[in-house]
Amino acid sequence: MKPKIHPIATITNTSGYEGDVRLKPLSRYFDEYVENGRLKLGKSPESTKSIHLEIIKGIGKKRRFKFVGIDNSDEAKEIIGNTVYVLSDDDRIALISKDLIGFEVITNDEDYVGILSDVIWLPASDAYVIKHHNKEILIPIIPEVINEVDFKNRLIIITTMDGLLD
Repeated sequence: MKPKIHPIATITNTSGYEGDVRLKPLSRYFDEYVENGRLKLGKSPESTKSIHLEIIKGIGKKRRFKFVGIDNSDEAKEIIGNTVYVLSDDDRIALISKDLIGFEVITNDEDYVGILSDVIWLPASDAYVIKHHNKEILIPIIPEVINEVDFKNRLIIITTMDGLLD
C-alpha cells in the first residue's frame, strides 16, 4: 500500500541562478513540515518523488528554498507548478490527516456534533468540515477547539465556543 501524503506547498517561481524556488504554503503547519518532514514532489499525489530540502534563504515572504539536485535556474523552472507533499507519518500533531474523514465529532459534554467530511487548508487556520444536520460547518483546527483525536474509537472531541456550531 502506497503511503498517504498531504500537500503542504506549491512551487510558484524561481529565484536567482542557483536553483532556488519560492513556495506558496497550503497549510499553516507548512514551516514545521518543510523543515522536518520527508518531502515528496510531483504534479499529483500519484506521481511523486522524494526530495530533500538543502537550505532556506531569507526571511518572511521573501524566503527562497533550495532542494538537493536542483542546482540551476533551468532545473528550477522545470518544477514550477509542482506540489510539495509530506508523508502522513510525519503529521506529528495528527490533526490534518485525511485519515480522519468519517470520524464522529462530539463535544466535551459528549453531545453529538456531526461527522468529519473533509479537511481544508485555509490561510488563517486549517479547518474540519463537519456534516451537521444537513448542513456543513467549519471547525478551526486549533488547540483551543480540538481537545482530542481518539483513533481507536474514531472520535474527535471538541470544546465549543459561542457561535461555533451556529
